[in-house]
Amino acid sequence: EVHLVESGGGLVQPGGSLRLSCAASGFLFSGYNMFWLRQAPGKGLEWVSRIISAGTLTTYADSVKGRFTISRDNAKNTLYLQMNSLKTEDTAVYYCATSPHTPGGPGTQVTVFS
Repeated sequence: EVHLVESGGGLVQPGGSLRLSCAASGFLFSGYNMFWLRQAPGKGLEWVSRIISAGTLTTYADSVKGRFTISRDNAKNTLYLQMNSLKTEDTAVYYCATSPHTPGGPGTQVTVFS
């Protein structure tokens, strides 16, 4: 059974940084492409980033390109999202997932306030 737990969210001012982590268990993490998704207040689920199983190819939504970096450590069964130059519009609950359409864990709240 896929089990994903996100962490690392918090409160930050515009221009600040946060690093999210996602601990994976219950499945062969190294064999799966992984995703970060987010849902802002009152809005639908948004795909943020993808990394292939080997970690050698990454893609990003235009809204975060150049500011966010997805990475993974297959030895530690952990997915990361480094978020720099945060904007108020990045405020959302962030989820890691094994698919681009369905959150995998409970999520972690990121709030960017001025």
